[in-house]
Amino acid sequence: MPRQYDPNVLVGFDTADDAGVYKLSPDLAVVQTVDFFTPIVDDPFTFGQIAAVNALSDVYAMGGRPFSSLAMVCFPEKEDLQTLGQILSGGLSKMIEAGCTVIGGHSIRDEEIKFGYAVTGSVHPNRILANGGAKAGDVLVLTKALGTGVISTAIKQGKAKPAWIEAATKSMTTLNKLAAEAAAEVGGDVHAATDITGFGFLGHAREIAVASKVSLRINSAKIPMLAGAVESVRAACVSAGLKANREFAGCVVEFGPNLDEITKTLLFDPQTAGGLLLAISASASDRFLRAFQDRGGDAKLVGEVLPQTDPLIMIV
Repeated sequence: MPRQYDPNVLVGFDTADDAGVYKLSPDLAVVQTVDFFTPIVDDPFTFGQIAAVNALSDVYAMGGRPFSSLAMVCFPEKEDLQTLGQILSGGLSKMIEAGCTVIGGHSIRDEEIKFGYAVTGSVHPNRILANGGAKAGDVLVLTKALGTGVISTAIKQGKAKPAWIEAATKSMTTLNKLAAEAAAEVGGDVHAATDITGFGFLGHAREIAVASKVSLRINSAKIPMLAGAVESVRAACVSAGLKANREFAGCVVEFGPNLDEITKTLLFDPQTAGGLLLAISASASDRFLRAFQDRGGDAKLVGEVLPQTDPLIMIV
């Protein structure tokens, strides 16, 4: 891939971070990201919400505050324009909730609906939460349950129960704003962060381990799963993306001898608008958990950061 050098690029694509960060001044940097995809639920308003939450999440994962966005639309010529209006309205509702202004966008004709945003945020150059900051002795905290990928597949296959759809939709339409605010309250004791999206829990955990030159020990029993996630795997609702994630990250993972196959599968499940995975100083983890709970969240302590060893990630 062609590369260019600019000393103001504080975070680029070298460490597989969630967004780019560009310094404007000693105390101000912009965070930039872009994300769009095809519908994963039937309701267009809800799809717009999910697309917005997913795009905004990358800014929150970098410790930033989103302030502006551009909508991106691919829409079939023969499709009802009311559907497009509902998608845009859903997305706008979440942008308003985030305090992020939609200032424009671009649309093209396409055979398949696609929707998302390019989002810009701000962060202090010394307060960036990148993949590469985790330290041995940190604990790992996860802010949302896993399972949106397999449940979305179950929806497409007509196998999902209403309670599963409700749980997945609630998760995917919940902003990571409150988790980012709790992290900001804890401050410098939060050392690294990523949002769990397309590469699944283990794919994104791998990115933190590689960038930080550490190893991770994960307690699988502590990882929350959405209602219907286990049942979706049992019903063989496993996407091609999940299989690709397993091929990508599986080579650096060692599973404990008693770990069941369903749990292994869900750890590779590609998420949409997933939660944040944060590496936090052990002495500050309770402060984060309380700060997030006070805002209505429910995070889980799911592992610890170790000095780098082989394997890179251990699941017990």
